[in-house]
This record gives sequence, structure tokens and C-alpha cells, in this order.
Amino acid sequence: MMKTLYREKYRPQFHYSPEKKWMNDPNGMVYYEGEYHLFYQYHPFGTTWGPMHWGHAISRDLIHWEKLPIALFPDEHGTIFSGSAVIDWNDTTGFFQGGSGIVAIYTSHDVYPGTERPRQQQCLAYSNDKGRTWVKYEGNPVLADKSVTDYRDPKVFWHEESEKWVMILATGQTITLYTSLNLIEWEYASEFGHKAGSHDGVWECPDLFELPVDGDDNNKRWVMLVSIGDNPSFPEGSRTQYFIGQFDGKTFVNENSDGTVLWLDNGRDNYAGVSWSDMPEADGRRIYIGWMSNWRYANVLPTEGWRSAMTLPREILLTSDETGVRILQKVVSEFELLRKHTETIKEIIVESSNPFQCVVQSRLMEVKISFEKRDTTSFGAIFKNYHQEELIIQYDTESHKLTVDRRNAGISNFSDSFATIQEAIVKLENNQIHLQILLDTSSIELFTDNGKTVFTSLIYPEEPYNELILFSTRGAVHVSSLQLTDLSSIWDNGIRS
Repeated sequence: MMKTLYREKYRPQFHYSPEKKWMNDPNGMVYYEGEYHLFYQYHPFGTTWGPMHWGHAISRDLIHWEKLPIALFPDEHGTIFSGSAVIDWNDTTGFFQGGSGIVAIYTSHDVYPGTERPRQQQCLAYSNDKGRTWVKYEGNPVLADKSVTDYRDPKVFWHEESEKWVMILATGQTITLYTSLNLIEWEYASEFGHKAGSHDGVWECPDLFELPVDGDDNNKRWVMLVSIGDNPSFPEGSRTQYFIGQFDGKTFVNENSDGTVLWLDNGRDNYAGVSWSDMPEADGRRIYIGWMSNWRYANVLPTEGWRSAMTLPREILLTSDETGVRILQKVVSEFELLRKHTETIKEIIVESSNPFQCVVQSRLMEVKISFEKRDTTSFGAIFKNYHQEELIIQYDTESHKLTVDRRNAGISNFSDSFATIQEAIVKLENNQIHLQILLDTSSIELFTDNGKTVFTSLIYPEEPYNELILFSTRGAVHVSSLQLTDLSSIWDNGIRS
């Protein structure tokens, strides 16, 4: 068992995945005493969605993870849906005898007695031993509203200016905000989103945090993340949007028009992402992680014994341009721990009649490509294997459209929605586009436009890609640099189970 654990076909090698069984949304991410905690929706008895628990893993570097025992089990209030965790530094709850500890705020899910109507209520649990054991608060639930059926996924943070805890909660097609002095007694503050953004599906897994724009601490904005559940009427399935605005401790004000929709990711497989709480002030980063899947096909992905993985942890930053303030994403700097040998090839001229080809030596790769347009109409990169499966990344110079085509990238017959082309508009800068591609056994994460445009996409090739082809159509493109870096498996130093 130990020889094959974490080595199964399609098992991610540098993304977190559960040792076995089902996983979905990340929950309760918090930093405390040198450890990054990652809790997650977990079904310990099957590889499809089922009665939810909180699984648990910890890391000291955001890259290598150690699985811990299940943190929260279903109880008399129901199963354990998504939520968050904070450090109660000043013992506002009274749980820690004047010290500090971790408090989890989560949704309990059952049905109203005598009915089949779902009931969702907010509950607390706390830990005095760095998250190893948990005590459910005897006064649970601490927040309920019979008038709202979808009433879940609390993200809580301390708002320094008002000296109160703030809860941001998904409530159907809106976000509702509450405040508290002690995490136990909550007061309604405001509601956001009746007409703003996309309402293609139920709103879920919100987050709210403040960041400087272009690194200027005198110019800050608040960012609200809102994930959207799957709606069969729309081809994309579940995905995540974001809003930019101001927050005064009670009310969030969107600075864009209601019709402005901003997507966090242009791929199909980054959902329910929320950020770590209580990052050290000296660190200063806002880091989040997402569930690398999509509700459209999450339950039928072609893995055995386990199902689902997380994205790599990413830093969120804000930048401004002619369109307004927008999110940038970049993989956390700790990713450097995985890099091994790098091969660099410079000054390649790729013509339509003469593509550039090279062998891909590793199934775990970071590929960086700097393209410069000449007279081509489109260009890109193809990852290919002996089965003639190919993942195609292509840029069209006329439409300014960047696409990730996984229609023939591997197995897709498990869902009619999987074989697809994902796309985004990306403007060239000085006639150039720079791609950073992170290739794992069953996923690709692509970053471009300084991190403003990101694609996260699952792929299931029959065997690893062994060839990289750079191509151009009807003209030539200049590749100023191609870097191929082998990456380590996070399991190489032994199974951390």
C-alpha cells in the first residue's frame, strides 16, 4: 500500500489531494504558530459527495502537506458544511482562559423537523491544541434565519477599525454581512448583490479582504470573492467571480457597475477559493487556495480510490489599468522549493512550415515561454504524447484571444461538458506575451499578462505528455526564451499520512 499511495494514475504530485475518498471546498484556512491549516469538505466513506466532515492537513511551507485526522464530524445539528477559522487572540469568546486559540465558524446542515426543507445554521467549534482536537460550542447554533434556505459558508475576520468581528455569509443570490464582539452573538449589518455581477447560479463561499493597489498602502480597495454554483443552462459550470470596492465595517460598496462581471479564473477548474486568515503581519501576503474541480463533472472524474485536488496556493494582488482595479495572481514564492533542473533555449524563430519540437523529460514541469509576434496570425504551444493526445494553448493575434483547448488532451468521455475550449482576451504588450505553465499529472495552471489572466484546467491524458511543440500559422513568431524546469513531487520525501 505504501509503495502505491500517492502514486496512482492521475494523482497530483505537487497539488494537495486527500489520501483517499472525496474532497471538495477548502475550509477554515488559518495560520497559527508556524503552521498553515487547510481544512476541507470531506466524505470519508465514498469518492462522491456525501455527508460532509472537515478533513484537515497542515503545512509549514504551503507546498508540502501533512494529513491530520478528521477535525469536525456531523453531530445533532447535521453535517459540517463550509466555513472559516480565525485566531481569537484576545479571547473574545472566553474559550481560552485569557489565552488564544483557533475558532472554527461553519455551517451545520440538516432539515427542518417534519419536513424535507434544508436547514443551514452557523455553528462554532474551538481548539486549544493547534487544531488537533476540537470542542463544539454548547450554545450552537449561533446564527440562523428560517426565511433563507441557502444560508451558508461563513467567512469571518476581525475588522480593526470598528473593533468587531465581521461575518460574510452566502444567502442564496446575495451576500449578507453580520458583526459581533465575541463570535457568539451576531447582528445584521447589510446585504449586497441583488443585481450586481453574475447570478448564473447560487452564490457560495464568499471572502472579503483589503489590499493595496499597485503596492500603494495609501490607495486600498476591498475585494469580495463569490463563487457561483453549477447551472445546467450555462456551459461553464461552477466558477468564481470577484468585486472591487470599499467596506466600512458594515457595508460593502461595489465601485463597478452592477453589470460588470469579473472572473477570478478563465479555466473550468478553480472553485470555492478563499484566503488564509491571520497571516503574519511581517509576511503581508493575501494567499488563497481553490478546489481544482467543477460541479459539472466533479463526481465522475476518472480517478480511483480518491477524488479531487486543490489548486496551488496563490498570492492575490491588485493592479490598476484603463479598465479599473483588477486582481493579479501568482503562485506563492515557496513554489521555488519544487524547482530542480532548468533548461533554457533562446532566440527561436518558429515559422508555419517549421515548428519547434523538443522532448518533455518530466511529467512534472514548469514551462515559461516568451513569444514575440512577427507576421503570424496565431501561435502557441502543444503538449503531446504517444497516444496522439494533445493539449493546445493558442493565441490569435487578430481577436486577441488566448485559448486552452483540452478537447483531445486525454480522457473526456466521463462527461459531455469536459471536452472544451477555454478562452480569455489578452492584449499583447510590446507585441509580446509571456506564459508560465505548471503541468502536473492531471492539471495545468497557466498564468499570463503578469498574472491578470489565469487558466486552471484538469486534464486526464492516457500517459504523460512527452513532446512540446511550438507552432505558428501563416507567418513567423519569435520565441525569445523557452525555459523547461523539472519539478519535484511533494511526496518524494516519504508519505505524509
